[in-house]
Amino acid sequence: MTDEPTRQRRILLRSGKSPFDVASLEQSLDRDVFATNAGNLIFSDASHKILTTPRAEVFSNGIRTDPSAAGRINEEFDVFVVPLANAFRPTFERPLKRMTQLIKKLRIPVVVLGVGAQADLKYDASRLKAMEPTVREFVTEVLNRSASIGVRGEFTEQYLKSMGFRDVEVIGCPSMFMNGDTFQLEKKSESLTAESRISVNGSHSAVRSHGLDAIIRQAHERYPHLRFVGQNLLEAQLLHWRETGNPIGAQTSMPTHPSHPMYREGKVRLYVDPATWIDELRAFDFSFGSRIHGNIAALLAGVPSTVLCSDSRTLELCRYFGIPHRKISETPRNIDPAELYEAADFGELVNGHKERFLRFTGFMEKNGLENTFHHGDGGAAFDAQLSKLALPPAVRPWTDTDPDSMSSRFSWMQSRMDELASQNALLRDQLEAKAGHVAFKVQAGEGSAAWPSAYRRARRVVGRPVRRLLRPEQ
Repeated sequence: MTDEPTRQRRILLRSGKSPFDVASLEQSLDRDVFATNAGNLIFSDASHKILTTPRAEVFSNGIRTDPSAAGRINEEFDVFVVPLANAFRPTFERPLKRMTQLIKKLRIPVVVLGVGAQADLKYDASRLKAMEPTVREFVTEVLNRSASIGVRGEFTEQYLKSMGFRDVEVIGCPSMFMNGDTFQLEKKSESLTAESRISVNGSHSAVRSHGLDAIIRQAHERYPHLRFVGQNLLEAQLLHWRETGNPIGAQTSMPTHPSHPMYREGKVRLYVDPATWIDELRAFDFSFGSRIHGNIAALLAGVPSTVLCSDSRTLELCRYFGIPHRKISETPRNIDPAELYEAADFGELVNGHKERFLRFTGFMEKNGLENTFHHGDGGAAFDAQLSKLALPPAVRPWTDTDPDSMSSRFSWMQSRMDELASQNALLRDQLEAKAGHVAFKVQAGEGSAAWPSAYRRARRVVGRPVRRLLRPEQ
């Protein structure tokens, strides 16, 4: 008599998409697969890889929380794993409440794989006081379903312990453990030159309020091979469609704005898949800027990086991992990237990595989770499967009028028009069925005020940028 095979554990992972979910650029932007910030996919893909073992299968639940899905989750999954970024911030309070509502209904373990609180560089948590009841309820519900909660750094640990929570562990961010217990990094040359390939990144707030625009502008003048890597959905929309409905996108000092010199020169990229992002960064000599995951992507590619910290969320991660950093408020606006490169010391990052990795996997084991490096193949099958995918290229500035460059955009427009037309027809049928014998008929050309045509809805997406590109120069 033989034993029955052990059933694979089914892990539900909060993530915008599975690493193996391939979509076109247009589909990716329309679905917002990275929940407004592509950096989210860096740590969710890393989590997916780390959690995949012969005894566990990982599924993505999408980034939007639906409390009504609790029954299905309880029936179909064995554990809910939640990697988070700076979730303890006022602008994320409503999603945090919805997540708490879902967790309250779950009967399975819930493991938070790194969460951060956001404050200023002085670690002043006063701006979080108003949302303290929301944070307290969330952490309480998580700890009712797990042994401890994993946080990203010292500030978040202090913040939760000040509220009386004791089962709090600093584990950093899963992204830094994508390749296991080793971290290889070295400078390719002693110093940067005008021929060096440099990647720069930054948020709208860092550019607008912290002087990063001046730093980027001067680096652009000194280094011909400088490239800006964006992360936000609105930046992707500006690159691909030359338009965004978000008013923040009107900030002309951002390299992702069509009027910026770096945009016009085609020196801007944005990635919808971490694998492509990391792979393309391998060719660079240095990365710097205010985006923590923009620089972690470079570090994972073996590229020396320096973070210009503008708040607690980046500062605590840099301190924990030993990532070279400076407070952006103390960084001269005329700083040369060569100075950052020369001063960057990666000894603490490399030498302390194994200890941090063991702390991270120890937290996982305490919470009943295996990892691919101790219990699997070290991620070999994951990497092999990923390498076979035809992932979409980077989002680039739309700067030309060549028909071939617009074909994918027009093809997507046509498919969306067909899809919206089908949806409109279905809604009309449903309304007619509900109305019964009440006269509600939509004849050709009628009802346009109540039912915007599929053509006009799709046309709004790319209509103006297409007309602008096709308009002759004045």
